[in-house]
Amino acid sequence: MPTPDELLAALDPEQRRVAEALRGPVRVLAGAGTGKTRAITHRIAYGVATGVYQPTEVLAVTFTTRAAGEMRGRLRALGAPGVQARTFHSAALRQLRYFWPAATGNDLPTLTESKLAMLALATRKVRVDANQALLRDLASEVEWAKVSNVHPDDYARLAPARGRAVADLDASTVARVFSSYEDVKRSQGRMDMEDVLLFAAGLLADDERVAAQVRRQYKRFVVDEFQDVSPLQSALLDLWLGGRDELCVVGDPAQTIYSFAGADASFLRSFPTRFPGTTSVELVRNYRSTPQVVATANTLLARSSSRGVELRAQAPAGAEVTFRPYPDEVAEAEGVAARVAELVAAGTHAGQVAVLFRINAQSEAYEDALAARGLPYVVRGAARFFDRGEVRQAVTLLRGTARGGQASDDDWVDTVRATLAGMGWAPEAPATRGQVRDRWESLQALVDQAAELASTDPGADLNSFVDDLDRRAAEQHAPVADGVTLATLHAAKGLEWDVVFVVGAQEGTLPFSAAQGDAEVEEERRLLYVGVTRARRELTISWAQARNPGGRATRKPSRFLDALLPEAVREAAAPPRAKPRGVAACRECGKPLTGRARKTGRCDDCPASYDEELFERLRTWRRDRAEQEKVPAFVVFTDATLQLIAEHKPQTPEALLRVNGIGRSKLERYGDEVLAVVG
Repeated sequence: MPTPDELLAALDPEQRRVAEALRGPVRVLAGAGTGKTRAITHRIAYGVATGVYQPTEVLAVTFTTRAAGEMRGRLRALGAPGVQARTFHSAALRQLRYFWPAATGNDLPTLTESKLAMLALATRKVRVDANQALLRDLASEVEWAKVSNVHPDDYARLAPARGRAVADLDASTVARVFSSYEDVKRSQGRMDMEDVLLFAAGLLADDERVAAQVRRQYKRFVVDEFQDVSPLQSALLDLWLGGRDELCVVGDPAQTIYSFAGADASFLRSFPTRFPGTTSVELVRNYRSTPQVVATANTLLARSSSRGVELRAQAPAGAEVTFRPYPDEVAEAEGVAARVAELVAAGTHAGQVAVLFRINAQSEAYEDALAARGLPYVVRGAARFFDRGEVRQAVTLLRGTARGGQASDDDWVDTVRATLAGMGWAPEAPATRGQVRDRWESLQALVDQAAELASTDPGADLNSFVDDLDRRAAEQHAPVADGVTLATLHAAKGLEWDVVFVVGAQEGTLPFSAAQGDAEVEEERRLLYVGVTRARRELTISWAQARNPGGRATRKPSRFLDALLPEAVREAAAPPRAKPRGVAACRECGKPLTGRARKTGRCDDCPASYDEELFERLRTWRRDRAEQEKVPAFVVFTDATLQLIAEHKPQTPEALLRVNGIGRSKLERYGDEVLAVVG
């Protein structure tokens, strides 16, 4: 067991101040990567080692079972195994199970893990037609209302003022569903996760004997991730305290990214006001990231209302942060995958690389690009693209339509749109966030794939499109034990990797188009900050100037990058001046094209930047190879990749691997043949 002096010797000066502040209210503002868990576990262990704390009288509270388990493990190693470390829900449920039967004379209602079945019955009772996506959005809204102490009778009045919306339902309809859900739940003798907190708070408020016994048991409290506390959790914590101030809270207002779910960082910011005499400590030494990454993180929040502590890098210098525009989302995914292949070939473990994006639907392009190179990957916090329920259903419907011969060769993309419209797809995205929006994004990704296949392979039809979807699904579902992490920015919180790619950092995606008002936009900024601070030694931030290959390059990099972009990148990222609709432009000089020049893609007097004869030979080879493999031509190589080959004329496998769009797997599959054509 470490001695008190040994416990303190393991800490930096700020962490030591935390550990030595054993009494009274304490607030720790802990920047990303500054060792907050180390500081608070050493504080608890130091209190136990000095005899100030009795281990069984300390309750450490956090938000995930993983974090609670990690805290318990550290406390055991530091000589404080008797300290309880639990989530809010776990601690409240433990108290309910012990006190509820005796206090009420009834059995504790059965805890349900999912609201969906009860919500389905509740919506039917009030005559609201709801699919699974809408039910999930309603479940999220019920959760927000309950943790925010919003009663069903008050929802219709309070929700609009707080910017709440669920699909196309008005607030009074959501309120009726909410009230009906509560009736269904009570009639079935059930409680949900929010009820665990509500019932525990109610029991402590109404029964002084229960409250006194809980307060005798726990005399000192530590709460981690305090910026994520909801009004309901704050109320329960106040009841645990019972007017005492033996409380240490730890958090970072700059990492508040769950306001939509009820998190309220004002509890962290106003803590010294609510608890006079607070000892406030800032942890600023970042041990995780290079100075280049830390400088980017600090600049991202400078002069914004989201600013937390200013981080000070402690790690050695590393590579400069890369900011990279791509012509379209396919090129972005290919570029990222190519760089990942280089890193893995140079010795970086795939498990130490992450690709982070704003919404789940963005993962599909990266799943495809990594799979094409034989790189293992795992999708964190969501199902893989082709495992998602709406995608499986869509592919099944499209396959049935193709087998039924209901689409002609000319209008098969319209048939795809019409088929998906029957599942709720529409040309315009839903205005709200949530599962309805996520579902639309998945279906839109399939529409985009159909349009891309039609543009790159004029001979394609609905059957070949379904075959292409099946191929993608088969390639992307190869089982892997470890690999590159694909995750949303929300799912990345609390994690870190050696190399991080933050992708899709363009206006409309980050900040997300559904973000309304300054507060929601600032939350999007904090979300990017979380992504940036996940990187230990290498960080790349990229965006796509168009959604699909050949689309108009009108997208701008995120406004959050305004103070970060080098001038050369800013100029390269600037959207081209608008051209008259329908007028093709020369790929070399940008002038409008007419006549035969429209077919070649350049003016007659403009020399091509690549060997056109070689390009045509490569196209002929690609067509023959695609026919042999029975795949669309672009699956072998895109035109853009063939143009790069024709421009650089690589003579060795190593030179070929440096061409954007060629990874290890394609080099092994096609390298010798391509080099022969070039030679």
